[in-house]
Order: sequence, then C-alpha cells, then structure tokens
Amino acid sequence: MSADPATPPLGGLLEQPPSVVTAGVELFESTLRDQGVDVIAVDWRPPADDVAAELAAVAADPRTEAANRTALEHITSAEPRWTGITSAHDATGIERGQFLHAGPPITWERASGPLRGALIAAMLYEGMAETPEEAERIGERGELELSPCHEHASVGPMAGVVSPSMPMFVVENGAFGNTAHCTLNEGLGKVLRYGAYAPEVIERLRWMDQVLGPALNAGVRQLGSMDLRAIIQQAMQMGDELHNRNRAASALFVREIVPPLLEAGLEGSDLADVVRFINGNDHFFLNLGMPAAKSALDPARDLPGSSVVVAMARNGTDFGIQVSGTGDRWFTGPAAVPDGLYLGDYGADDANPDIGDSTITETGGLGGFVMAAAPAIVRFVGGQASDALDATRSMYSIAVGEHPHYQIPILEFRGSPVGIDVTRVARTGTVPAVNTGIAGKVAGTGQVGAGLVTPPIEVFVDAVRALADLAEAPAT
Repeated sequence: MSADPATPPLGGLLEQPPSVVTAGVELFESTLRDQGVDVIAVDWRPPADDVAAELAAVAADPRTEAANRTALEHITSAEPRWTGITSAHDATGIERGQFLHAGPPITWERASGPLRGALIAAMLYEGMAETPEEAERIGERGELELSPCHEHASVGPMAGVVSPSMPMFVVENGAFGNTAHCTLNEGLGKVLRYGAYAPEVIERLRWMDQVLGPALNAGVRQLGSMDLRAIIQQAMQMGDELHNRNRAASALFVREIVPPLLEAGLEGSDLADVVRFINGNDHFFLNLGMPAAKSALDPARDLPGSSVVVAMARNGTDFGIQVSGTGDRWFTGPAAVPDGLYLGDYGADDANPDIGDSTITETGGLGGFVMAAAPAIVRFVGGQASDALDATRSMYSIAVGEHPHYQIPILEFRGSPVGIDVTRVARTGTVPAVNTGIAGKVAGTGQVGAGLVTPPIEVFVDAVRALADLAEAPAT
C-alpha cells in the first residue's frame, strides 16, 4: 500500500524546529542547548540500589493500587480538632521512669547529645534526680525505659522527650475517631526539646504544667474544640508551610483562643502571662500541627499492599520511616546533619544530626512539601525563593496524590503533594524535601540553627524490598 501523497513524511516531524527530551547525563542537554535546540530536561534516574525486580513485584501486587487510593482518602479526609489538654500519663499510659522520644527506637548508649540532654531535663523535672550528673548516671545504669512517641499515638518535636506529668495537647480526628498527642511548645532558645536542662528550663516546664496547661484546657472547654484543618488551610494562604514557619498559624491560634480564655475566669496575672507567652512564640502552633498530621496519617496504617509512608522521624542518630503495608516495622538509616543557616557563632561542627518527629508534617503533605506556599522560609533555612518552588514541584513525583484542602496559591491553588510512595522514591531517586531546626550536638547547648536535610534513600529502598517480600502474585 502506498503512502498518502498528501501526508508529509514522518507526519511532518522534520518540517518543524527540533525539540528534544533528554534524561540522564547533563552533557546531552547542554550540548543541544549550545546548538540552539529547544530541550526539555527530565530528572530521571534508574531505580535506586538495583531494586528493579522488587519494584516490579510491588507494582504487580493486585492490592497496591487500591490500598494506596484508600490511604490517600484516609489522609485527606481527616478532620483534626484540638479538644483538650491532658497529662502524658493519661494520654499514653507511661509511668515514672518511662519516657517517650522522637524517632525510631533507640537506647541511652546510642542516644545523641540533645536526646540525652532532654532525658536529663525530664528526669530533673520529674524529681528522679537532683543534679544533671545524677540523671546521667541513671541513664548509664539503664534505669530508664525508652519508647518512640509514634508507638503511643504521639509526636514530639526535636528530642521529643515526654515524661509522665507533662501536659499534652489532645487532637481528635473527627472523621475516624482516633486521637493523637503532643507536648506544648516551650518557645525558642535553651529548651528541653533541644537538649537543654538548665534551671530556667525546668522552671518553665513546671509553669507550663501548673499554669499554661490548665489555662489552655479551660479555654478549649469554653470553645468546645478548635478546627485545626481550617487554621492550617488559612495559614497556608498567609505564607506558612507549617513546619519551620508557623507565624500565621500561631497568630490565628491566638485569635481563636483569647476570647474563651477571657470567658474562662482565669486569674488576671495568669491570663496575662499565658497570652503573652503564646503570642511571643511564632512556633507555638507547631505542636498542634504535628498531632493534626499524626491523627490524619494513623488511619492510613496497616493497609496490606500499600506503599504509602505513614511516619518519618529522627532520633538524632537514625532517620526512620514506617510504611502502611509493613505494619509497625521501622526502616532506618543514618540521620544527616542539616545544611542551613546557623545562629551567632555556631557552625556545622556544632550541629547534631537531624532529630525530631516534626517530619510528620512532610509526611502529611506540609512542611518541605509546601515550601512554595512559604517563600519567606528560605530566609530561615537558606536558599532562594525559587528553591522553595522547585522543592514543592519535585515532591509531586513521589506522592500518590494531592491534598484537596491544603492548596498552594502560587501554583494556581494546586493541592499539596501528599502520600509519599516508597516505590516512587526508589524509582526516581528523589527523596522527601525536609526543612528542620538544628540542635547543638553537645547536651545542654540548645538550638544552633535551621536548614534543609536529605533523608537517606536506603530506608525507602529497604521498605520496597519488604513490600516485595509481602507482595501477592497477580491472579493468572
């Protein structure tokens, strides 16, 4: 059969200016650009660490696609509401001598400086020791029982240490009925969560237990509950990414809580101290945003075949993730030192490897995943405004979907990328974008800076291998 004479050869391909898609070696792109060719560069890499067979096994699992859809639906339909303040003992069941911490499981022997410092502060606060030296000896003798916050429906920023009498926020997910908890934010500087244990740190913690916690509980009881999803939505429109920038969310929280605090009949001096403390802390809302994300992600757990990450966390030594389809198993690798800006005379040599449960925000589609909504964040963590846009755009390649409620104005109100898929991370080599505070590596130092950190890709690769081992073969 002869070709239609009216049809140009190759469909007219050779009659148009050339446009080339390149992937891989940058030389291909630069050489063509130098010749005036329009080039579309695609950031593609071969599967990480030779897991092609495992990726194929997970992709062929007949459960995976539906399980990931369910995980995404559970995460995005969450309705987190702050409903009260309770003690850590009542929230998690921990007793004297038991402590929760951020990140995957760890022992005193492997604990970093800031985690040890925070445990020392908690022992002083609980009256288990009278001096830091005595507290350290208790730790060395193995007389502490340590457990991850994540294993108790809780999260903790930085060191994340929780002891029985500490007050905690109670956040309920109205869509699924589950609850998540987090301690109250201490402010910046020398604080327990950064490993400080000076007398003023302990004094502030006791004031938070005796005054701040009861006042907030009285206020939220007057209010009934507080819609955290609505605050997060509005804060994103006002320039927050809800991890290292919570300025708008904290201001919105103050606006919501002050009227019920006034109606709660608090003593005048206590009321003034509480409002002044909250209003002077631009990160106060972080400790509500974290359990809001935790409460949204927990209903996505334990879905056979799902490759969606339900927790990312660091303990100052290890970076760990948990994946829906692999139960409570942790996949861990070495935590990296963040790359960022330092306070005062501090530098990279003073920095501890990454630490904290606050990466629950990225896991839930906030934080580093929506830096495009908060270009001012780069002034805090380093980089250019364009870097914030690039970070968010790259996260769509590793997410199973977009959040219908958390929308990014500069991207035409596109939903935030949400539902980290370990198979996409392993296949593309793109790891989650995380922005974070930086703790001093010496116990008692406190915060030394803030920046960006790169999670170890091997934890995602290990999760893919585990999913492949659990995969069901397609029906024949």
